[in-house]
Amino acid sequence: MRGYKLVSGNANPEFAKKVAKYLGQDLTEVEINRFSDGEINVNIKESVRGSDIFIIQPTCAPANDNLMELLILADAFKRSSAGTINAIIPYFGYARQDKKVAPRVPISAKLVADMIEKAGINRVTTVDLHAPQIQGFFDIPVDHLLGSMLFIDYIEAKNLKNPIIASPDVGGVARARSYADKLGYDLVIVDKKREKANVSEVMNIIGNVEGKDVIILDDMVDTAGTLTKAADALKSQGATSVMACCTHGVLSGPAFDRITKSSLDELVIADTIPLREENDKITVLTASAIIGEAIKIIYSNESINTMF
Repeated sequence: MRGYKLVSGNANPEFAKKVAKYLGQDLTEVEINRFSDGEINVNIKESVRGSDIFIIQPTCAPANDNLMELLILADAFKRSSAGTINAIIPYFGYARQDKKVAPRVPISAKLVADMIEKAGINRVTTVDLHAPQIQGFFDIPVDHLLGSMLFIDYIEAKNLKNPIIASPDVGGVARARSYADKLGYDLVIVDKKREKANVSEVMNIIGNVEGKDVIILDDMVDTAGTLTKAADALKSQGATSVMACCTHGVLSGPAFDRITKSSLDELVIADTIPLREENDKITVLTASAIIGEAIKIIYSNESINTMF
């Protein structure tokens, strides 16, 4: 069996190092520089002919730079006669633009999928897509790993006295229901009205949270407006505690300040995106083991379903 090589872009090198350590591998030496005008230049420092390449690169902020870096890396490996090129994209950026919600707007998730394929990538592995149907935007295999692989054990280890799962909106009910079924907990829904992007207003709590330890489940937390308002609303309805498990800690703009000042007791995220600053309310779990296992399974041509 031909060998495989792990490659890290600049988006989250610490995460790539954790994956490499889990697999007992070294990262392939790749030189990534920029021309004076900001264009990205890549130089692979060793032969990769015939090797299976795994590029670990979330397309988090700065999303445009990290996406272009991924595409240019893939092109460099394709032109270096790599056997296969696998994109490990723990956080898939542009996923929120997955459908037309108004006239004359793009479907950016589909555009990014097309660019990834055109660059010569043969397979994509990602964690908690914003919308599972994005897998259908690709004509190559997509392995969609779930944040529940991380959070289920953590939630159970908390030994909460009166736990209940909450969906932060109607659109997240399927994800929250999956957690509730696995844990054997009941489910409530936070009904909100979103006026525009990154602005939301909590309207109503569907279900009883009096005396409950509430666990909000979501795929990401960005500006934390929805999350902190949901926590405040849940506490106002009598919740004893509110913990949130959100796979991707985008945490842009006023997110850290909002979390600090909110009624939220704890925010648990994965390290799919590097954390910009420490916060007493934020707990980070590593997804390196599930990514490492996925790489081993893909390389061995086994079924990814063995992970579920």
